[in-house]
Amino acid sequence: MAVTESVTGGTLGGARAAHEGILRRQSARESRARTYARALPIVPVRARGLTIEGADGRRYLDCLSGAGTLALGHNHPVVLEAIRKVLDSGAPLSVLDLATPVKDAFITELFRTLPPGLADRARVQFCGPAGTDAVEAAFKLVRAATGRTGMLAFTGAYHGMTTGALAASGGADDVRVARLPYPQDYRCPFGVGGPRGAELAARWTESVLDDPKSGVPLPAGMILEPVQGEGGVIPAPDDWLRRMRRVTADRSIPLIADEIQTGVGRTGAFWAVEHSGVTPDVMVLSKAIGGSLPLAVVVYRDDLDVWEPGAHAGTFRGNQLAMAAGTATLAHVRENALAERAGLLGSRMLSQLRTLQAEFACIGDVRGRGLMIGVELVDPEGKGRTGEARDTGGATRVGAGDREACGTGRTAGGRTGAEDAGGWGGRLGVRGGAADMGGRDHDPGWGRGVPGGAAGAGDGAAGVMDRADGDTAGALGRAPGVGRGAVGGAATGRDADARREPRPAAPEFAAAVQRACLERGLIVELGGRHAGVVRLLPPLTISDEQAAAVLDRLADAVAAVARDPAGHGVLPPRPDGRKKPTG
Repeated sequence: MAVTESVTGGTLGGARAAHEGILRRQSARESRARTYARALPIVPVRARGLTIEGADGRRYLDCLSGAGTLALGHNHPVVLEAIRKVLDSGAPLSVLDLATPVKDAFITELFRTLPPGLADRARVQFCGPAGTDAVEAAFKLVRAATGRTGMLAFTGAYHGMTTGALAASGGADDVRVARLPYPQDYRCPFGVGGPRGAELAARWTESVLDDPKSGVPLPAGMILEPVQGEGGVIPAPDDWLRRMRRVTADRSIPLIADEIQTGVGRTGAFWAVEHSGVTPDVMVLSKAIGGSLPLAVVVYRDDLDVWEPGAHAGTFRGNQLAMAAGTATLAHVRENALAERAGLLGSRMLSQLRTLQAEFACIGDVRGRGLMIGVELVDPEGKGRTGEARDTGGATRVGAGDREACGTGRTAGGRTGAEDAGGWGGRLGVRGGAADMGGRDHDPGWGRGVPGGAAGAGDGAAGVMDRADGDTAGALGRAPGVGRGAVGGAATGRDADARREPRPAAPEFAAAVQRACLERGLIVELGGRHAGVVRLLPPLTISDEQAAAVLDRLADAVAAVARDPAGHGVLPPRPDGRKKPTG
């Protein structure tokens, strides 16, 4: 491309001018509705694996991955080969819903990966090339199959940006969908968290459905995310998910699993519902299934296939390049056990982030599943639900006169995470510590980690695996590994008996950390109810050394903002609780 040529062939000053010119034109010509471009003022010109290079010559480690679309990272060889093969064959590139060899191969590979209870009786509907259209199709499907109209969804959900999908999402204004509590530990809606909080959420759901005066008639379906992504990276407890399966099955309510972001190995299983053993009636799939190109489908049980021809359609549902890239991606993830590796590496990363949490009171919670990780940033001086100051249990506490100590994140030994020998990467148990991976693509096996494989990459995995357990508490106990950093487990970072009152969310602090990460060559996303959660969505091919580099840069960014909030654009509060201006 001309932009790439001018950058590579010109001076650094010329590259910077080209970068700034493109950003100025974007600001002048594109919609005010643009989002990522506001927080990430970069101009990508080339990319490979985890690494992006900007028009200004800077390189970044990309833990946004196209909002989870890039399971294999940027421009993976198997994806490029599949795309080139179609282009070179002379095959049509867009065929509506006609049958083609490329489409047939995609469906075959997709069905090979589905949960066993669904694979043998599955049907698939190709939709417009975005997940939100697949959500709309799923709603049409279950309404046609049941003859009912209402839908059940959960607080904090995100299912897309079209009208029906938005109505089922947490930010809906015109509510036509019954909203149910989604269990979470740190900000439990019932104030208890853990297995007890999940039990109360399940009982609430049952009560709403069984109470003839609840105002909620029997719905056409229930839609849920096995891990809420935009809601703040909140994994559903496995026992709660099994409970929802029983609740819906007993009442003949189709269960729709939104696996748009959690699917294709992201959480440590090929599909996130597999952690709980649940087989949904409908699965909504997009993002990674297209191998970096636009593709969305609904997979569902054959007895629901009663809608009329043309009930859902779309001009671009026959994208042959996306199907070819998707087939290559699905097969590569399956054949190379990348889901299992995501579970192992994600657990080690979560363990290290909890160590960081212990050093900084501004980190309220660390949670996630596999390589879907969230770090919630909070105001450590704010009041919890009870109005009491937080018992930090030995972690650094922030007070009005103790800002410097917290700002540097110092432990009792007087060290900071950034000063620790070997950095945070050294604690990940990888050889070579936190190497700067921004300038090269260290991935000789494309996702198999350092020599020796994922399991032998360091001693960090052993300690994590030792903490895995399978205990439950009552009828709805903790899923194996919940709160314990278990391999592939839904880790929330705090057991019920050790919970702390949550501090107020700190979206300005989170935004400052995101900016500080970008300055250090790390791209992260923000999410959560108040945009206070720093999200990590690295590709499944991330190496152990690259993961160490990601943690080093994130730890350094948190330390820098905590040390000097005002210098990073975080305004201090006034006595009345409002932000007072600086300067």
